[in-house]
Amino acid sequence: MFETRESTTAAMGFARHGFAPLAGELAEAVVDHDAVAANVRTLRTAAGTGLMAVVKADAFGHGAVPVARTCLAAGATWLGVTRIGEALELRHAGIDAPTLAWLFDPARAAEAVAAGVDLSVSSPADLAAVARVAGAPRVHLKLDTGLHRSGCPGEDWSRLVTTAADLERASRIRVVGVWSHLSHGGEPDAVATHRQLLMFRVSVDLARTAGLRPDVVHLANTAAVQANARHTAYDLVRVGAGLYGIGEGLRPALALRSQVVQVRQVAAGRGVGYDHVGRTTRETQLALVPLGFADGVPRAATGRASVWVGGRRVPLIGRVCMDQVVADIGPEPVAVGTEVIVLGPGGRGEPTARDWATWAGTNEHEIYTGIGARVARRHVGTTGVADASRSGREQP
Repeated sequence: MFETRESTTAAMGFARHGFAPLAGELAEAVVDHDAVAANVRTLRTAAGTGLMAVVKADAFGHGAVPVARTCLAAGATWLGVTRIGEALELRHAGIDAPTLAWLFDPARAAEAVAAGVDLSVSSPADLAAVARVAGAPRVHLKLDTGLHRSGCPGEDWSRLVTTAADLERASRIRVVGVWSHLSHGGEPDAVATHRQLLMFRVSVDLARTAGLRPDVVHLANTAAVQANARHTAYDLVRVGAGLYGIGEGLRPALALRSQVVQVRQVAAGRGVGYDHVGRTTRETQLALVPLGFADGVPRAATGRASVWVGGRRVPLIGRVCMDQVVADIGPEPVAVGTEVIVLGPGGRGEPTARDWATWAGTNEHEIYTGIGARVARRHVGTTGVADASRSGREQP
């Protein structure tokens, strides 16, 4: 059904599966697992090393369990999440691949360790808390090389790795990884990148001098893989955004679609929606679409956004409301039930996640993760979609 701006591959992927009528649903997000698998293979080839598929935030709104399975089938060797609860969801679904949760929560540490989930540690206090858990927890020591968000400050690193080595020798923990995160991953020539790379190399050497022999050293995210894989790949790369088609040369993996539920004729000069921030400039038809900011259509895009209706882009008029938007479809007739593409790969001209990010003043990540829970997910593709139970939809 679609063609992408980058290539026709994504178009062929969505077209091959087809978009069935929205029977019983006002809207759905269609997740193309063939696109996810293709992105894994592209990025793994670019990195030339192992790949951790980051499926945090319900795989950026695409569905953590089915996406994780697809990524592993396509060659990912690790899974990454933010919270322990996200890791346990994967374990409860029967996924036993190596999995790292990087926001440490001492209240759930024992639960994580019992499930075989690796934990990130950024401070001696967190390390002491982990060491109190039975079972020799698997830990990844995180260094703050300059992002100044989480991780061990450089001045405390020597104490952290020395303590970790002592605990490992006592069989209290096992240090599986050493890692950090780049602030300018897509800018290999940035001064900040050079500083972080140098600090990371020195700090890894310090860890090894202390006696640690981590299985994996990891630094690069999607942007770094695409811009600077040679110097950032190490043993493993952590890919999140790229799995879902965010990045150059990758395939968007999600389309958000709805339908027209009402059409009305309106005269010129009529205000539309709350506060009449939109006003018709001519006699026209207005189509009501049952998606709003509760479903992930950003309110901040009011006055700038458009959707794809009846084979053409038409502007939204008036405020984006919680549950609905109004499209100015002009004089051409559009029937109730006509498909509305809110975002897709973009080949025919329908809006993309990048378009919505521009209109809302944000990034594509927020557009995808903002798609609400009441939007049904439909999983299509030939890889890794045996479990679509989170959406209640079966693979067609």
